[in-house]
Amino acid sequence: MYNESKADRAVRFIQRLKHTKDPFYGSPFLLHDWQKKIVADIFGTVKEDGYRQYKTAYVEIPRKNGKSELAAAIALKLLFADDEMGGEIYGAASDTDQASIVFNVAVNMVRQAPGLAKRCKIVESTRRIIVPSTGSVYRVLSSDHASKHGFNASGIIFDELHSQPNSKLYDVLSTSGGTRRQSLLFAITTAGYDRESICWHMHQHAEQVLNLVIEDPSFYPVLYTLPEDEDWQDEKNWYVANPALGTDEEIAEGKGFRRIEEMREQFIQAQQIPIFQNKFRRLYLNQWTRQENRWLDLDAWNACGKKVFVEDAEGESAWAGLDLASTTDIAAFVVVVPDSEGYDVLPYFFVPEEKIDERAVRDKVPYDLWSKEGFIEATPGNVIDYRYIRKRINEIGQIFNIREIAFDRWGATEIIQNLEDDGFTVVQFGQGFASMAHPTRELLRLVLDKKIRHGGNPVLRWMADNMTVKQDPAGNVKPDKSKSTEKIDGIVALIMALDRALRAEGSSVYDERGMITL
Repeated sequence: MYNESKADRAVRFIQRLKHTKDPFYGSPFLLHDWQKKIVADIFGTVKEDGYRQYKTAYVEIPRKNGKSELAAAIALKLLFADDEMGGEIYGAASDTDQASIVFNVAVNMVRQAPGLAKRCKIVESTRRIIVPSTGSVYRVLSSDHASKHGFNASGIIFDELHSQPNSKLYDVLSTSGGTRRQSLLFAITTAGYDRESICWHMHQHAEQVLNLVIEDPSFYPVLYTLPEDEDWQDEKNWYVANPALGTDEEIAEGKGFRRIEEMREQFIQAQQIPIFQNKFRRLYLNQWTRQENRWLDLDAWNACGKKVFVEDAEGESAWAGLDLASTTDIAAFVVVVPDSEGYDVLPYFFVPEEKIDERAVRDKVPYDLWSKEGFIEATPGNVIDYRYIRKRINEIGQIFNIREIAFDRWGATEIIQNLEDDGFTVVQFGQGFASMAHPTRELLRLVLDKKIRHGGNPVLRWMADNMTVKQDPAGNVKPDKSKSTEKIDGIVALIMALDRALRAEGSSVYDERGMITL
């Protein structure tokens, strides 16, 4: 139930604080409606016994929307005005410097509030604010404290949860307030890209609670994000994710504090340079991306979706790449058929048949749908059946004149020997910069020049969207499976096949043009 008195008390406390950054430095921290709702909901929603209902508040919001100031204000509310003796409030983040950002804002707020400053002792050397009258303390932690126990948290401010290297610190702190009557974990973060992280799991939980898929009365979710199916390049959509957004004139009228002019500057860079696109979408639109930096602009990839007709390429010389990954993952066999206008790309994917429906639900990837539509072939059993793949490659070899099959030697010894016995020429392909850099760069150039025709295959598109690269000091790039949080096997197979095709053609566009720089 909602206790208006408790909600108003929290709002009044915070609005007596003052801003700590220009151009609002020293002015009262008057909450905007969306901020006021967060504060009122958290502190005003109570159980029948009168104590707070919400144990965890998860707020996901883009940068420059006042995260640090709001988090600091809530930390001070918990420290000074939560009716808690011996309160332990912790500011947590991935490292001490990050955790200190909110702490330093809180210290500045206290120093601008004489009434609070008289009641506490600020110890900057150990990053603590101590309130002697209640025995309460606010202190900074980092992921270094993940192995330590003994905390009895009444309040936790978790800043930029997406940057946590693992869940250890979160696990320690989130379970530390069990004896408290109304402990609160307040996590505030921008979106990330690591879909194995604690933040991604919290994001998914928040979506399920908001969509009424599950019920969790102790969890308060707030997601300011632009849905993936909305056009991120449409300026009108930016307001969906940025509640504080406004023009300079609107900000002067008190209608916001996040400058749209600065977003426009960042947007132009993201439009022109693909590697900056994910940064803009993640930090400014709060969209979870599939990698830290985007290597390939998906619009450019989609523009290469011209339909490929197998019968038109029947009997033509072709080159192929084979990436078997592991026995329980996706295996990819990609055929490249060159002509005077570019390259036809025909991908074949294989997954184990058993539990494909469960896997689709677990990974939130439509393997089951792709299988029904013929974009993925399900091999018998619970591991990939290499005998099935061998049979299919032989069938494909009856359609195309496959000159070479490039393969990653990892785990491929037996099937490669079998393919050699079947009469195919197989070529071991290294996965280092020496082998991968040239065709990786060439694939990017061909996509931008619209000389790749992939027919809009949804599995290959998904992998292109997942793709991230590793770069060496000389500027060479290669696919980075360790940083690509989803599968990219089809793109790796395409790069290997493309390399063999380019070598067979005897020349490269590099003979006529310079190297592309990312």
